[in-house]
Amino acid sequence: MSESRLPFGEHVNELRKRLTRAVIAVVLCTGVAFVFHEQILVLLMEPAQGFAGIPNGKPVFINLTEFISTAMKASLVVGLCVSFPFVLYQMVMFVAPGLTPPERRWLYALVPAAVGAFALGAFFGYRVLFPPAIGFLQNFGSDVATPMITIGSYVGLMLTLLFWMGVVFEMPVVIFFLSRLGIVTPRFLSRQRRYAIVLAFVLGAVITPTFDPINQALVALPIIALYEISIWLSKLAQRGRERSASKLGLADTDAGT
Repeated sequence: MSESRLPFGEHVNELRKRLTRAVIAVVLCTGVAFVFHEQILVLLMEPAQGFAGIPNGKPVFINLTEFISTAMKASLVVGLCVSFPFVLYQMVMFVAPGLTPPERRWLYALVPAAVGAFALGAFFGYRVLFPPAIGFLQNFGSDVATPMITIGSYVGLMLTLLFWMGVVFEMPVVIFFLSRLGIVTPRFLSRQRRYAIVLAFVLGAVITPTFDPINQALVALPIIALYEISIWLSKLAQRGRERSASKLGLADTDAGT
């Protein structure tokens, strides 16, 4: 009996085994991250350039549990990110037996691409988007009121921004995969370009923590560029799909003769 035809109970046991390994990896990585939570928080605060514009040059916490809860939240996010490749590997190994060999090859290729795209998006948010955004928020209204930034609000905002920028940078990978399956086409994507541009600026307004158009453009322009890259990748995926279909047709013809 092949692995793809295992009884239902065997599939459940396999899923339980994969999930257990994934949870253990997340817990271990989170625990290690919590040991280094001070270094992680300092790294997250680096784009704020030392909080030079606020008293004492560092954020505050206003209740006894805020700092430890923030440290645990940051450690959990770091633990999830570090263990994500292993968790994704467990997911792939669970579904791979039910796929055809070509589908497995594409899946194995797309997994590292998805991880790399998310990391690239988070890095873009950390190095390019967040420094001017936090500078704008920190200085806006400082002549009227003194900013007292809490560590919880800052880290929460930072992690949210990094997460969504990572998700946005997954767009070319997702569109390539959908194009390979024939769900979307380059022609359809090209026709939706004007709507994609409007949606990019809407996402820029939603993702960025500021209201100024410069920071919104820092988000919208990369999204538009990613959309154009997605159209190009969709064309490559469609050509590859057509070549595979033609080879399969020739193979069926030869078998029939």
